[in-house]
Amino acid sequence: MLDHDFEESLGYWTCMTAHALEKAMNEELAAHGITYQQWQVLAWLSLKGGTLTQGELIERLKIEPPTLAGILERMERAGWVSRETDPEDRRKKIVRPTPAVEPVWKRMVACAKQVRAQAFKGLSEATVRQTREVLETVLNNLNVEATRREKAK
Repeated sequence: MLDHDFEESLGYWTCMTAHALEKAMNEELAAHGITYQQWQVLAWLSLKGGTLTQGELIERLKIEPPTLAGILERMERAGWVSRETDPEDRRKKIVRPTPAVEPVWKRMVACAKQVRAQAFKGLSEATVRQTREVLETVLNNLNVEATRREKAK
C-alpha cells in the first residue's frame, strides 16, 4: 500500500543520520547542562562571524520566533549572549556571543568532537571528505532549485 524504496533513498539516510547526530549531541551536551538548541545558536553565530539577527537565527534554526525568544532569554540570563537593537533597522535585534560564553563554548566544541569521533569511527579521512563533498553538492543543488522556485513566484 505505502510502498517506497526508503533503504535506497539518500534522503532517508540523510534524515536518519541527522536525527541520530542530533540525539547524540543532545546526550553529550546534557551532561554539561547545555541544550542542543543553545549549541545551534552559538554554532551559527560562530559560522557567521559572531553576529546574526534574531530573524536570521529563526531562518537557520527552522524554529518559531517565540521558541527562539525563550532560548535567547535563557542564554542572556546565563550571560552567554547579548541582544541589541540594530542601529540601521530598529525592528531587528542583533544577537552576539559574550566573552562569558567562551568556557562553555569550549565544552560544546569538545562535545561535538566526541560525537564526530563516534560517528566517523571506522571511516577513512578520504571517505569522510567524499561524503562531505557529496552532501555539499546535494545541498547546493537544492538551494539553487529553491532560489529558482522563489524567483518564479
